[in-house]
Amino acid sequence: QVQLVESGGGLVQPGGSLRLSCAASGSIVSIDDMGWYRQAPGKQRELVAIITDSGSTNYGDSVKGRFTISRDNARNTVYLQMNSLKPEDTAVYYCNADRLRTVARTTLSIWGQGTQVTVSS
Repeated sequence: QVQLVESGGGLVQPGGSLRLSCAASGSIVSIDDMGWYRQAPGKQRELVAIITDSGSTNYGDSVKGRFTISRDNARNTVYLQMNSLKPEDTAVYYCNADRLRTVARTTLSIWGQGTQVTVSS
C-alpha cells in the first residue's frame, strides 16, 4: 500500500520558520510531481508549491520568496521550508504525489493526512 506521511507542523510566531517533510512509502517505481497544498478554515484548498522529478518548481503567489520546496528522489521525500511566516499562512498543509507509478504498474495521485501549521503570537 502506497502512502504519504507528513511531519513538521506546529505553532510558530509571526516571522518564524518551519520545515515540513513528506515521505512516500510502498511499492513505488517513480513519482513525477510532489507538492504542497493548504486549506484554511472556510477557504478552498490552494497550491503552495510543486516540484517535478527533475527539480522544476512552481509556487503560489502568496508564498513566493518566503517558501522553498525541495525533494530527495532517492527517499521519495519532499520538503517545504517556510520562512517569514505570517498569520495568514495558518492552515492545514497537505502533501500530494502525482503520477506516482507503482510496481503493480498503476499510476496514482495520493494525498497525505495533513499537518496543522499555526502562525500566531
